[in-house]
Amino acid sequence: MSISPRTVVLTGAAGNLGKAAAQVFAQEGARLVLLDRAPISEAVLAALAPAQCLSLVVDLCDAAQVAVAVEQALSRFGRIDVLCNLTGGFAMGDMVHETSDSTWDFLHDMNVVTLRNTSRAVVPQMLRQDGGKIVNVGAYSAQRGLAGMGAYIAAKSEVLRVTEAMAAELRMKNINVNCVLPTILDTPQNRADMPDADPKRWVSPQDLAKVIAFLASDAAHAIHGAGVPVTGLS
Repeated sequence: MSISPRTVVLTGAAGNLGKAAAQVFAQEGARLVLLDRAPISEAVLAALAPAQCLSLVVDLCDAAQVAVAVEQALSRFGRIDVLCNLTGGFAMGDMVHETSDSTWDFLHDMNVVTLRNTSRAVVPQMLRQDGGKIVNVGAYSAQRGLAGMGAYIAAKSEVLRVTEAMAAELRMKNINVNCVLPTILDTPQNRADMPDADPKRWVSPQDLAKVIAFLASDAAHAIHGAGVPVTGLS
């Protein structure tokens, strides 16, 4: 994995964590493939060396669209060295027996189906090129059940278990698969939703992005199937 520059695929690239991760990897000189169902703003792309970026609007829940996007990335850059599955969704408030099918489906689609589709499209290429790194985003809260969060915890727990399974399957193929387990992210949306909370205790997207970049680096070559807590001061 000493290829330079590396090609890094980021899903959820238009979100707070996606933009922070793009900045961190861009500072390392990586070529970026930015995937999101929302377009990346021109201002964000201008700050990321546009010649080294491929930005695509993709419904990550649509396997066919993901496959096309990966083919475009390979046509542009020739290889994919890192896949960061940053797309996710959150909802809470209802007890399990009161949670609607739409909420169960939304959380499973955003957190698990997106990961499944990108992995199906990218892992075969990593196997052909004899290596790669995959980093998923779980949740610290998903390590045990909590009231009012059943559907969310079920989805994020599945992310962790899938990460472990993929790591067991791919570690002998020179592919590292790990995930981060953050607590609350310090985003404008969370500040608005929780005005009485102390955001200094939360995790900044920039700090989480640096942990993701570490797990995607050669320095983490001995780490497989880990769920790394990123908890800030919470």
